Amino acid sequence: MYYGVNDVLIFILGLIVGSFSNVCIYRIPKNESIVYPASHCPKCRSKIKPVDNIPLLSYILLKGRCRNCKSKISIQYPIVEFLSGLIYLIIYLTYGLSIQSLIYIILSSALIIIAFIDLNEQIVPWVISLPGIVLGFILSFFVPYISFVNSALGVVVGGGIILSIRLAGSVIFKKEAMGMGDIELAAMIGAFLGWRYITISLFLGFFLGALAGIILIMSKIKSREDAVPFGPFIVLGSFITLLWGEKIISWYLGF
Repeated sequence: MYYGVNDVLIFILGLIVGSFSNVCIYRIPKNESIVYPASHCPKCRSKIKPVDNIPLLSYILLKGRCRNCKSKISIQYPIVEFLSGLIYLIIYLTYGLSIQSLIYIILSSALIIIAFIDLNEQIVPWVISLPGIVLGFILSFFVPYISFVNSALGVVVGGGIILSIRLAGSVIFKKEAMGMGDIELAAMIGAFLGWRYITISLFLGFFLGALAGIILIMSKIKSREDAVPFGPFIVLGSFITLLWGEKIISWYLGF
């Protein structure tokens, strides 16, 4: 497959935003500013030089270690950068140079940050999800791919499904089945994608989460009592739906 200049530029943009996303993933749970101070090594606190802050490339050249103190750099950094670049490129190839692509790119960066924070800290940061709900709903008034009614229904359906599971878990199992952060995350995705797509996203998220849980338990990495963050699976289900939602709906209706 031939990739043009625009494809390369979109991928590079994703790498750059992915680098900033790493800052957000590290600092937001600590309630630190994502702007100041400049990027620095979390171990020795030395300022990272621009030449050592090139997405992907610097990690490879530094062999995954800080230039100053030689401590290991988390593999998460190049993973987030590459993942952001790849998702940006796939969205661009799917939706072209359009407002829809721009909105989905913004959403994808927010979802990547949320997913990795949830993986690391088992929390979904409300400072991203709650403003995301408002932003998604406001955008629905100005873009043709989703109506404001569909966006509003997406918020209600997405948040409502997770809230229902949370309440049912509290009554039946006498413990928290879903966190409030998961409710806010589902509502945010619903605001951007609408009620049909958030329904598919959650179905895929539950399926992938259950599958991962079975694999982790069978491999004895986790026990039945261990909590597994659900946010990353909602995010993964949303990415699949964002890219292939209509094909999934067509397949389901045909089936």
